Amino acid sequence: MTRPHRLRALGAVVAASAFAVLPAVPAQADAIRDQQWGLEALHTDRAWQTTKGEGITVAVLDTGVDGSHPDLTGQVLEGKDFIGFGAGSGDRSWALHGTAMAGIIAGHGNGADGSEGVLGVAPEARILPGRVILESTDPSRTKARESRGTALADGIRWAADQGADVINLSLGDDSESAHPEPSEDAAVQYALSKGVSVVASAGNSGDKGDRPSYPAAYPGVIAVAAVDKYGTHAAFSTRRWYATVSAPGVDIVVANPDRHYYIEWGTSAASAFVSGAVALVRAAHPGLSPAQIKTLLTDTARDAPQGGRDDARGYGLVDPAAAIEAGAELSPAGLRAEAAAGYRKRYFGSGPDPQEEHAEPAGRLAPAAGAAGAALLALAVVLWRAGTGGTARR
Repeated sequence: MTRPHRLRALGAVVAASAFAVLPAVPAQADAIRDQQWGLEALHTDRAWQTTKGEGITVAVLDTGVDGSHPDLTGQVLEGKDFIGFGAGSGDRSWALHGTAMAGIIAGHGNGADGSEGVLGVAPEARILPGRVILESTDPSRTKARESRGTALADGIRWAADQGADVINLSLGDDSESAHPEPSEDAAVQYALSKGVSVVASAGNSGDKGDRPSYPAAYPGVIAVAAVDKYGTHAAFSTRRWYATVSAPGVDIVVANPDRHYYIEWGTSAASAFVSGAVALVRAAHPGLSPAQIKTLLTDTARDAPQGGRDDARGYGLVDPAAAIEAGAELSPAGLRAEAAAGYRKRYFGSGPDPQEEHAEPAGRLAPAAGAAGAALLALAVVLWRAGTGGTARR
């Protein structure tokens, strides 16, 4: 890949963490669990009657994951850093976003009975962390943009080769210069061909140009839009042809390496919820292919839009319990050949309108900031810190 490609690939594919820390909200430990409305929305209690994700590995390709966090201890496998420099463990700019996403996917809570902290959608799944981007506050981001442009594509292939069952991509490029990157597309197809489901956030430019986001727009990806607790499409969530399903993305409690808990908004969280849902489906039906699982999610989604699908919410709110039940009627026979063939369609759904298809020149550079339309995470309110009663980070 040429140097201009590298600049685009990492310069714009980011999960920008905008911290607007407000005064701490007084909260007890169990109040964290009380605010996890997304678990109820996804009917996880029903899904957990079958499985909690045991035996499934979800790769979190992000800013790194703090495996020592009380909500994640014992579940984070040895990962790989595709950047090789920047903030390290214990620094204020390390693994914020990745830890938050890992908690949504597979947090097991903490405390004597696990009733405290964040509980994930698939609390018995394992997390395979790959560091493919840096936090927006990391001073080394500019250097990474200039020298680590293949990190995302390399990370996807690595995760597939390491035995991941699901790859979560709570990141994306929906800047004005966003365009398909052949190496990333090929890496996604490689993962699909190995039977790995790939999930990505739909993008956060819904109220800022509504531009397509990559990797969400690559064929075969399960692209996730965000809704609030009432099932209403979040204004920031990108509306595009590739939207597969929707998931909670507003007022989401997330864990952080500083041992605080925050409230987050973004399609990053929605993607993590669906990656957890896919982990549950794969644990219940390990023989199904990525294409079958994607179809299961769309066929069993709840609260479908009028007409069955739209660009704002896809086919509706993901329902892992319903997908697990429907999956029992499917046969995995002959699916290995299907997986080897990969996903051959150019787009999921009807694709963009003809007038929308205008590929950017391959060498066009992303804006230096690289995050204008890619702020997929906003950590806003400190909720609680174990043993301290809630203190705001400065």
